[in-house]
Amino acid sequence: MGFEKSITDCNVLHEDIVELVRKDMPEESIFFDLADLYTIFGDSTRVRILWALDIHDMCVCDIAVLLNLTKSAVSHQLRILRQANLVKPRREGKVVFYTLADEHVKAIFEKGMEHIYE
Repeated sequence: MGFEKSITDCNVLHEDIVELVRKDMPEESIFFDLADLYTIFGDSTRVRILWALDIHDMCVCDIAVLLNLTKSAVSHQLRILRQANLVKPRREGKVVFYTLADEHVKAIFEKGMEHIYE
């Protein structure tokens, strides 16, 4: 893609900056994946579940009572969070506890909360 074929109506072009950024720009599919990840955070029920799991591992029943939801509603949201690799299950006997998937998820969630509280 050449600069001469640009469809913008810009009067000034900093070609060096554009090229600097362009050479490190990820494939379009990466942006779609990132947008999908942020879409998961677009539901307040899922965010409340993540908040609870940021404090402590919990089972479906505990989350349901905490958030005043049905077990079915919690299970549905946990399924979405699992598919997005944001939470993971851990079995203890007959009970399945959920936790944040890793430190990245914890950091993303906590940074978001920090930003909101600013």
